[in-house]
Amino acid sequence: MKALTAEHIVKMYGSRNAFTCALNNISFEVEQGELYGIIGPDGAGKTSLFRILTTLLLADKGRATVDGFDVVRDYKSIRKRVGYMPGRFSLYHDLTVAENLEFFATIFETSIQENYDLIKDIYSQIEPFKDRKAGKLSGGMKQKLALSCALIHRPSVLFLDEPTTGVDAVSRKEFWDMLKGLKQQGITIVVSTPYMDEAELCDRVALLQAGNILSVNSPKGITGSFGKPLLAVRSSKMYRLLNDLKAFEFAEDAYAFGEYHHLVLKGNTDKEDIRRLIVSKGHEDVEICATSPMIEDCFIALMKTS
Repeated sequence: MKALTAEHIVKMYGSRNAFTCALNNISFEVEQGELYGIIGPDGAGKTSLFRILTTLLLADKGRATVDGFDVVRDYKSIRKRVGYMPGRFSLYHDLTVAENLEFFATIFETSIQENYDLIKDIYSQIEPFKDRKAGKLSGGMKQKLALSCALIHRPSVLFLDEPTTGVDAVSRKEFWDMLKGLKQQGITIVVSTPYMDEAELCDRVALLQAGNILSVNSPKGITGSFGKPLLAVRSSKMYRLLNDLKAFEFAEDAYAFGEYHHLVLKGNTDKEDIRRLIVSKGHEDVEICATSPMIEDCFIALMKTS
């Protein structure tokens, strides 16, 4: 049995004369025990998808199951079996850390003591602050408390909607380390994120843009299908360099990428020929090197071809 299935999910927003399609015929499956990523920018449809899968929103078309239960017909059963951490911190700001956790344990008819082994590694990091109001916590501590509350009833499937947005780099790394630990305990994890580098940490990912799935594969499978020569290029005049690269006839695409511009070639073109052409445009301190495609490169390419 699949941990999750989505079949031809459609979700529309708006009035009769001005509809916006948030999800357009979305279909995918998640295996038991998998760490599955929904990767896409703001407005891609990630939150709408998660709300449908956690029974908080009805799809206009299509069907979905979680642990074999239908999200419409069996919504009560699903709510007992899933954990959900929404993108916005939604715990009670006026309750303490301990009171929030106790409240969620009571809602699911369990106790902190009964499932403490599951959250111990996470909750122990904020337990020294258990008497602090949740609204007074830092971003990283709020993140850990929200995850602890989502896990306290020992869910079989955990949904995390952009859990690392707005937290520092150290907290992001710690959070993904925690997810790896939870995966080892057999929990299926479905996480959405706008950060392309986090896609590399998933078993499989679905790339989502404007309500459409562009690709579903393992991170290596996605980058391995890039299929075009890729160069990292920079010079002393980066803004003008980007415009010049885009104008070259051998350029499939060119875009800013960190300290470099990434240049996608239509075919195999000699780097020295490219260097001479760039220098002829008045550029100095030119650097060119071959580079391996990353998820972001593949996402950009798929956007342009979809």
